[in-house]
Amino acid sequence: MNRVACPAPRRLASFALASVPGSERVALMQVADSVAHLNLPPQRLNKLKTAVAEVTMNAIEHGNDNRADLAVDIEVFYSGTEIIVTVTDHGGCGDPGWADEDDAEIPDLDRKLSGDQGPGGWGLFLIRHMVDGMKVTVEGERRTVRLTMRTTVPGGQAGGLRHIGG
Repeated sequence: MNRVACPAPRRLASFALASVPGSERVALMQVADSVAHLNLPPQRLNKLKTAVAEVTMNAIEHGNDNRADLAVDIEVFYSGTEIIVTVTDHGGCGDPGWADEDDAEIPDLDRKLSGDQGPGGWGLFLIRHMVDGMKVTVEGERRTVRLTMRTTVPGGQAGGLRHIGG
């Protein structure tokens, strides 16, 4: 059987940020700079940046409790077909807000307004819909969120809408 070996993902960037408000903007800019040469369509790049900012804000607020002395570690990789961004914080003790996708409650505005559903959950919902994959792993006191975004989209619809007609 012939198999084509997939190369190991290549690291494009690795950096640590203090857990302070505004670090999410630094994170999204540094991630965008590190993948600029991959020429993602603007709409997909904006989705990646939004997801990175949301995950970084969650890491700062929930994982590291806004403690400036605890870093948020971010790495960016490229596998040849997808961009992988990992965001690691110190919230491995377990935050119920990071439920598996199958267990996550879908935010419902009417239920939230009536008080039948808590106010949170929008960030994770948004993140999951901005990227092609999201996985949360915990190792000791470290929690890592792994975001993946394909650089090619099946059917050639990388930018979203397609022009049809003459």
